[in-house]
Amino acid sequence: MPTSEKSYHHGDLRAALLTAAIESLEADEPFSMRAVARRAGVSPTAPYRHFVDREALDAAVAVEGFKDLRGEVAELAASARSVDDVAELAATYVAFALRRPAVFRLMFGNECDAADSQRVQAANELHRVLDGVVERIFPGADVGALGTALWGLAHGLAFLHLDGKLRPDPADEVARRVRSAVAAVLVVTC
Repeated sequence: MPTSEKSYHHGDLRAALLTAAIESLEADEPFSMRAVARRAGVSPTAPYRHFVDREALDAAVAVEGFKDLRGEVAELAASARSVDDVAELAATYVAFALRRPAVFRLMFGNECDAADSQRVQAANELHRVLDGVVERIFPGADVGALGTALWGLAHGLAFLHLDGKLRPDPADEVARRVRSAVAAVLVVTC
């Protein structure tokens, strides 16, 4: 049976669709199931084999974003032993947000509800990494409270930069600003 040049087969359609969705978001292109299918080079109905609707695709992209962010902070988190290391984790978090703003906004743009267990699990895995750092560096501290405070600080700084309230460049200046803010808060509270 002959095949046309237009026929296309993905070895991993789900991964190709996620890649296309992330590329579309990061290129600030219109984001729909049809647009993702077009970017992936598949039929407009192909995404529905893996994602019930746009919301399911959004959730899957958010999960990938959480995995990517966790991957970026994991090595640093594993070796973190000081306030400077915590500040560096925060700078890495903000740098991820500035490098991948559309994915970052999607990751945190919707409430993690219990019905979306993969998204909740991915977010919780990131929080466990960060809570482990807090527990190791600040023994005796209320890990939940301090972890939330530090996350809130880094997350707030990320959005202040993303929303143009603070200059989002140059990258080394952003990192310095984030490190200084975290160090200032931790020196005062510890």
